[in-house]
Amino acid sequence: QVRLVESGGEEVQAGGSLRLSCAASGRTFSGYVMGWFRQTPGKEREFVAAVSWSGSTTYYADSVKGRFTISRDGYLQMNSLKPEDTAVYYCAMGTGVINRPRAYEYWGQGTQVTVSS
Repeated sequence: QVRLVESGGEEVQAGGSLRLSCAASGRTFSGYVMGWFRQTPGKEREFVAAVSWSGSTTYYADSVKGRFTISRDGYLQMNSLKPEDTAVYYCAMGTGVINRPRAYEYWGQGTQVTVSS
């Protein structure tokens, strides 16, 4: 059974940092892109970052570029957090267009990140 489990979400003050992790199990994800998305109530799931299978290529949403760092070993380092970063963060594995949720086949259950001002 394929499982993706996120952890590391918590409440932090603006300007602080968090590191989210995604533990994957149940199959070999050779060739899969790992992505992070986030979602707030009433809004669509939003692309945050992705990394290629080899780890050599990374992609970021403009809103997090320069503040977030994704790594292939399952981490999303988030620095200089802002209140607008508050959301449930999901990790996912897929093989399609990296910033489209429908391209991802496997999803975790999400972890809540709250940034207070």
